[in-house]
Amino acid sequence: MKLNQIIFAGLSIASGMLQASAADASAKKLNVLFIAVDDLRPELGCYGFDHIKSPNIDRIAKKGVVFNRAYVQQSVCSPSRSSVMTGLRPDSTKVWDLVTHFRAAQPDAITLQQNFKNHGYFVQGMGKIFHGKLDDKPSWSVPWQVPDAPIYTLPENQLKSEGNVQGEPDAAPAENKDKPKKAKKSKKASVSEDGKSKGSYYECADVPDNTYQDGKVAELAVKTLGEVSKKSEPFFLAVGFIKPHMPFVSPKKYWDLYDPSKIKLAPNPFLPKGAPDYAINPNDGEIRAYKGVPPQGAFPEALARNFKHAYYAGISYTDAQVGKVLDELDRLGLSDHTIVILWGDHGWKLGEHSAWGKHTNVENDTNAPLIISVPGMKTAGKRTNALVEFVDMYPTLSELAGLPVPATIEGTSFKPLLEDLSRPWKSAAFSQYPRGAALMGYSMRTDKYRFTVWVDRKDHSKVDATELYDHEADPQENTNIANEPANAALVAKLMEQWNKGWQGAKPTAAH
Repeated sequence: MKLNQIIFAGLSIASGMLQASAADASAKKLNVLFIAVDDLRPELGCYGFDHIKSPNIDRIAKKGVVFNRAYVQQSVCSPSRSSVMTGLRPDSTKVWDLVTHFRAAQPDAITLQQNFKNHGYFVQGMGKIFHGKLDDKPSWSVPWQVPDAPIYTLPENQLKSEGNVQGEPDAAPAENKDKPKKAKKSKKASVSEDGKSKGSYYECADVPDNTYQDGKVAELAVKTLGEVSKKSEPFFLAVGFIKPHMPFVSPKKYWDLYDPSKIKLAPNPFLPKGAPDYAINPNDGEIRAYKGVPPQGAFPEALARNFKHAYYAGISYTDAQVGKVLDELDRLGLSDHTIVILWGDHGWKLGEHSAWGKHTNVENDTNAPLIISVPGMKTAGKRTNALVEFVDMYPTLSELAGLPVPATIEGTSFKPLLEDLSRPWKSAAFSQYPRGAALMGYSMRTDKYRFTVWVDRKDHSKVDATELYDHEADPQENTNIANEPANAALVAKLMEQWNKGWQGAKPTAAH
């Protein structure tokens, strides 16, 4: 072979190698940073609430899409998280409480994380992802981690025995054990869902961020990003923060971001007129068990203001931890090749409807934050009013990563919506909440209405009560108009739509 032929051949081989390398790079799967936040309601800067200091969550929003109307399938931790991870609704997972594992009813379910793991991803989780101690080993490439940390740091708040995995106690809500009854007046201290009294409802201590669990989770996430960035396979990193879940514990510097005298209290501190008495429990056991909270009845103004102050401090504390993780993602040069999604597992009432907490079908509890950033997305920095559901996260993330989606999934990928926010989408979103062994409330949120039907859990044809709220006239859901004679035709129309369920609410192209 002549010299020029040898040189040409060598150049051809080198060119081919470069083209192959470029092809491999272009075909590389996107990473996923999956951030879960406990008890976070959509009261954030990126949702238009300037009084909240959430600059780091807002950073995700600037590069992504904010869903104004994203709805959980049940407004309590384990059922909601089980739906997110399995892509199945509570009636399919059979998870309506805090102790049931979804694999009891769905032993062969392929979780969201497992789907990524099965298709070549390195999958790791830390902090609160599944609820409490309800881990799922098949979902991870390596064991899920929860850093050990105290719940309180001030001596006066120390508990003699308390687990370090924070969140709701590992027990079914007390309200789900018996048939709904009106609360009886009592001078005895309330107990939480696990039947135990708790410590102080808040702590404001001048301590470093890593004193508490979320600070340690952020440190672990930063360390883990450095490790996974060196792996040949793409990664799915799930990072779960527990604040602003009770107790409202965060370092003093986050409390100092807010002036309590300027905090506005809920404009509707009363139960919805005309609603069934079991729709909302103002004496929710989760809240009333904490020291400093009256066992029942309305909160005095000073307590209500401190509650909101403590909750807001918790948001900013978690926001700062999110920022540390995002900073490391940027520093490692991973941001341009990583999907970032942040979500709260349900909303939370801060005095609305005379209640503090979740555990209902109302808008305050079922509407939760959902923000997603995808590298190169054309709709970055936008917000949408399209109705989406948390079961939609599974198929969406899978499709964005180019992975197949199991046929059993009960959500709909909103990837097409991310490409065109103006396209018609779901006609309704569905949530549910049990009341005792007897009743289940199934709630349908349409563009204009919230329509909730309370039925016998064993026979859904037996209707106990109906709720209807017009969000154009009554966005706070203060008056149930379902029983007004003038609305009979509307109720019948909505009942017809409700009977078609989530299957009938899919976008036209997804039917």
